[in-house]
Amino acid sequence: MKPLPRLLAVTTDAICRAADFEARAAAIAAAGPDSGLLVRAPASSTAEHAGYAERAAAVTRRFDAMLLLHARPDLARAVGADAIQLRRDDLAPGDARRVLGDGWIGVAVHDRAEAEAAIAEGADFLVAGNVFETASHPGRPAKGTEWLAELCALPRPVIAIGGITTARAAELRRAGAWGIAAIAALWEVADSGAATRAMLAAWERAA
Repeated sequence: MKPLPRLLAVTTDAICRAADFEARAAAIAAAGPDSGLLVRAPASSTAEHAGYAERAAAVTRRFDAMLLLHARPDLARAVGADAIQLRRDDLAPGDARRVLGDGWIGVAVHDRAEAEAAIAEGADFLVAGNVFETASHPGRPAKGTEWLAELCALPRPVIAIGGITTARAAELRRAGAWGIAAIAALWEVADSGAATRAMLAAWERAA
């Protein structure tokens, strides 16, 4: 399996439907194995979701970046994705493994009990959030880096999500996160490639 990347660019339905989706995806994936595209389109049909995944797969193969799909191990297997990310109300990791086959299986968690349950059920990594306040989940309080550090002490790599910016990359690495995931900071900017490089550079400086 490919190594788990340090930076995940998470999509929305609107991002996947945008005319510049492939161009921005390529700019992000150009960072290579340190980057990954997490295709998430919950309001789209299966056919639409598959189309987004196939376009992202072509981009990630070109740059040896990772392709992850949200909640759909069947589509992930069909397009040759490297990983899936599940919610707690999706298939259990063990059941998803039987569909996906080889590949990373991550689970989104919001507290220690969920994290421990996900690990017990076979999760390979955790996506923990929201660490900071975020426009994607308005009104949901930030959990903070001390909370994140508690999850990072568990025996699985943790990807931090929620309000992630370049300026916050260092403190997240110091909290013990394996990596970070973002939406707006990578997609809703003038230059997605420059934003990706800046965030990864900030992450590396914190080593």
